[in-house]
Amino acid sequence: MANKNVSVWSSISFWRRSAAWVTGFASILLVWLTFDSIGQIAMGSEADLQNGVTKRVPAATVINYKIGYTMDAKRGHEVPTIGEKQPFFGKEWSEKEAADLLHLGKLTSQAKNCMNCHTLLGNGGYFAPDLTKAWIDPAWQDGGPLQGMTGKNTVEEAMAEFLQHPSQYPTHARMMPSLGITADEAKGLVAFLKHMSSIDTNGFPRNFSKTVDQFKIGGSNAH
Repeated sequence: MANKNVSVWSSISFWRRSAAWVTGFASILLVWLTFDSIGQIAMGSEADLQNGVTKRVPAATVINYKIGYTMDAKRGHEVPTIGEKQPFFGKEWSEKEAADLLHLGKLTSQAKNCMNCHTLLGNGGYFAPDLTKAWIDPAWQDGGPLQGMTGKNTVEEAMAEFLQHPSQYPTHARMMPSLGITADEAKGLVAFLKHMSSIDTNGFPRNFSKTVDQFKIGGSNAH
């Protein structure tokens, strides 16, 4: 007579049912995570900015606002802050103008293979500085060496000048090559960098504020 006291752990039917339940649960979880991720990375609107609604990825018109970076004690890392309106290349950009400029900057960053050397949002190379928060790097701010070196009066003008003529402004042992970036492409790239700095990246890159503090007391810049 066959032994009926077979352990459940050796039961084929048990493992088949378990596999079906686990697969079903994992599928539901994956669908939920997919929709949640889409919601998290969906770009906000100008209305959100005007109403003070915080979006992980702000609208393209965030280039019209002052971008900061501050510690969030509850989350345990720095988060971008969006302040008052601030002219960008001397003007306020409409939603369409801002979107078009941002699109040009993104295409230019791809065409010029920026990620071959730089890191953008965690992707790319480590040969050159991480550009995820480049806009708020104090080296580009008032009194910073890069703004002073270019002789420009604003962050965006200094960045655009540097991008067009990098060989004229050596900042590291590894000099950025001249990529033939036009004035319009430079504006687009700067808009792309400013928008990227406004994205809530959960504190990435880590310890950015520490390198900023180091820069302020005379150390290396926040790159």
